[in-house]
Amino acid sequence: MHSPANRLIRETSHYLLQHAHNPVDWHPWGEDALARARAEDKPIFLSIGYSTCHWCHVMAHECFADEGVAALMNQHLINIKVDREERPDIDQVYMAACHVLGRRGGWPLSVFMGPDGRPFFIATYIPRESGFGRMGMLELIPRVATIWSEQRREILASGMQIEEALRANQGAECVVQEPDMNRAADEAYHLFVARFDPEHGGFGNAPKFPAPHTLLFLLEYARARNEPKALEMVETTLRCMRLGGVFDHVGFGFHRYSTDERWLLPHFEKMLYDQAMLLMAYTEAWLATQNPLFRQTVAEIAKYVLDQLVLGEGGFGSGQDADSEGQEGTFYVWTREELLAVLGPDHGEWVCQTFGVLPEGNFLEEATGQRTGANILHLAKVMTDPRDQERWEILRNRLALAREHRPRPLTDDGVLADWNGLLIAALAKAGKVFEEPGWLETARSAADFLLTRMRDAHGRMRHRSRSVTQETSLALHVSGQGFLDDQAFVVWGLLELYAVDQNRRYLTAAEELIDIQLQFFSDETQGGFYFTASDGEMLLFRPKEGAEGALPSGNAVSAGNLLRMSELTGNSLYREEAEKIKQAFGKLITTQPHGCAHWLAIFAFQHATPGSNAK
Repeated sequence: MHSPANRLIRETSHYLLQHAHNPVDWHPWGEDALARARAEDKPIFLSIGYSTCHWCHVMAHECFADEGVAALMNQHLINIKVDREERPDIDQVYMAACHVLGRRGGWPLSVFMGPDGRPFFIATYIPRESGFGRMGMLELIPRVATIWSEQRREILASGMQIEEALRANQGAECVVQEPDMNRAADEAYHLFVARFDPEHGGFGNAPKFPAPHTLLFLLEYARARNEPKALEMVETTLRCMRLGGVFDHVGFGFHRYSTDERWLLPHFEKMLYDQAMLLMAYTEAWLATQNPLFRQTVAEIAKYVLDQLVLGEGGFGSGQDADSEGQEGTFYVWTREELLAVLGPDHGEWVCQTFGVLPEGNFLEEATGQRTGANILHLAKVMTDPRDQERWEILRNRLALAREHRPRPLTDDGVLADWNGLLIAALAKAGKVFEEPGWLETARSAADFLLTRMRDAHGRMRHRSRSVTQETSLALHVSGQGFLDDQAFVVWGLLELYAVDQNRRYLTAAEELIDIQLQFFSDETQGGFYFTASDGEMLLFRPKEGAEGALPSGNAVSAGNLLRMSELTGNSLYREEAEKIKQAFGKLITTQPHGCAHWLAIFAFQHATPGSNAK
């Protein structure tokens, strides 16, 4: 039974609405919540997550839906919920604070802070009760309340120290110098060689993330340096990912990442940005290798996003949940008995043998490590026999139809400009390479939607939109001042569309957005772009990032856009701005080249020809 609705019921974010009937007295982020914290002299509990996040659901069920935990939260704290996909600026600031405190980041991000927004304790998932060396909310909240009451001065001082450390860290990263891009590329390459897993592909140990921008850099390195090892690492990684359980063999598309080193056990959420970047990586890998598996995978990713994430108005939704029926992966896994029942004994046995299905199951529950009896379909080798391929396609369709009778995971139909820009770029590139006019038309439709429905009075991209029901009809609700990535990634998509058909409408729109970006996001002193606009909300500090995470840096993408725009328009000022951005992050590129793969792909090989070995 739901509790009465709290303030989040008036929001449009799927994630916030998931918490609208918690007994917690949630506030959305805003001055009202901060003012209430000041007036009542209470610390703030800030919880940041997103709608398709498995551990966010776990904490919500254990803690935020629990009357006892909620009572403590309401008594001692002012509670704020933030959707990181709606407010990535807030997420960046407090994730940076998490790292300053020496903690590994993740979601949900749980921040205890003063009414001034300065944090004093940060964690990720917090259970209801203490155990296994982790303090639970029932014990932690009274502890926080006592410390707030008895050690206020120390808490406020620690918050100021964290803020100072955040500003100092950004200053240390953003040191202007001219990087040696060739040397940085070589250093990054050798580090990737050292961390490469030759058996399973990918880099390092579990968990393993796709990191397609790393693979795109290695493809450029292989071409420019005539380095077969670089190409081998890309081929092995993309092949193993496609064969593994991190790929949905029945419905297509890639899950978020693998919790093991074999790409078998995924976190099951599917994110739009992963599909976009992997679409690029498999397309470029096919151009380099002509591997038919890569072409097949491109078509499968495209089919997934066009079947599952495209929206009626032209944009793409953000992703699909890991959970359904209150459990992670339930929609995607199979018992041996289910497969035999759906396919019959002969076909079912063949699928079980082909896709590694075990009677006891191969899916281990992450928290306990226990087998569940369920199986994640995966392949030990590439299916090359045309008869097997034809047989599997028939059986795959049967399984897909059977799976449709299960409760489906939530699809987040919020349209994010930045992630849509990435998919536009990926579909435009793939559509051109593989001569698929339908992909190109879908990319154009999404671009037209963004340009006509998601720009503000200045012409900037807004961040998010979602169609919501108002009385008896759907209305498009556009929210969120646009961020750097919204401008940069949409420009990337527009330039890829222009490369396909030379439609000057897309080139003109790209130039308009670049000029607006230069006006509102530039750091006039040190160079580069801030994540937030000059007229945006002031947080603890104004983020300016060059390092890569799950996606390429908005600054690196902007530099690439400026170089392309300079070539297309003949305006040398754009090239000069690109060089300034590179220099603004010169120290970062020099000292952490492995975290700057997209920077290197843009700048290190500008004048290289295949077989050259410039150092």
